[in-house]
Amino acid sequence: MAGFLQQVVEGLGAGAIYASLALALVLIYRFTGIVNFAQGELAMFATYIAWQFTHAGVPFWLALVLTLAVAFAGGMLIERVVVRPVEGAPELTVVIVTVGLFILVNAAAGWIWSFLIKDFPNPFPRGALEAGGVGVAYSTLGVMGVVAAVMGLLYLLFRHTKIGLGMRAVASGPESARLVGIRVGWTLALGWGLAATVGAVSGVLVAPLLFLEPNMMGGVLIYAFAAATLGGFDSPAGAVVGGLVVGVAETLSGAYLDFVGSDLKVGVPLAIILGVLLLRPQGLFGRAAVERA
Repeated sequence: MAGFLQQVVEGLGAGAIYASLALALVLIYRFTGIVNFAQGELAMFATYIAWQFTHAGVPFWLALVLTLAVAFAGGMLIERVVVRPVEGAPELTVVIVTVGLFILVNAAAGWIWSFLIKDFPNPFPRGALEAGGVGVAYSTLGVMGVVAAVMGLLYLLFRHTKIGLGMRAVASGPESARLVGIRVGWTLALGWGLAATVGAVSGVLVAPLLFLEPNMMGGVLIYAFAAATLGGFDSPAGAVVGGLVVGVAETLSGAYLDFVGSDLKVGVPLAIILGVLLLRPQGLFGRAAVERA
């Protein structure tokens, strides 16, 4: 039993990271209807910026704050320069733009920082908290605490601030929001900036567990897509729940299913995506689209 609980705890730690990137995917989709395939690469690029700050001697937490500010500004700039010109274009055009952004950001990171693997500092202490034969690493607790804090801040933003209410209005209906005086264009840019910020948190959390290199978020993005699909692309809370479920499912499958093992764990999120699309396309917490005849 202790071994099973240990696997669940490790899965929750991994799932928290998937949830943070899934949350960024959901935020952009809710505000713009765009599935951003470059979200993982934007998170990776922001992580390199954090590494650059720490490499220059800036304390980690101050480097994180500076990185989040840069990520927010970068997300707004991308919406203005890259996304705004194709607003209202066919869906395939938008997909191609985000895939192109994926390639561009990945290549830019390799050009600036090279493709050599770099160590990224871990802000959390080593060791684990032991309870009932189950060890919970302090880094796992830290990751889950950071993701919980991000969720809490987003809840306060959307529920109790004028900016958040405006963003919710734009997500519900841009045309109606524009009629009541909300600057829809700037609100969409804020949405992209906010998503880039949340994505940067994901990159900074995953880098100490892996190694910092331009392709580090490729696998994480697959798990994040599975989490967003499972929870529902229009539900931030669903993205978090989906991330935790995907993390636990991946860990348990790798531990207890011999045909999966450690090599085929990436098949777990793909199976989840396929299953959800077949059985409940809107996800567990998503709303089904209703069209009047």
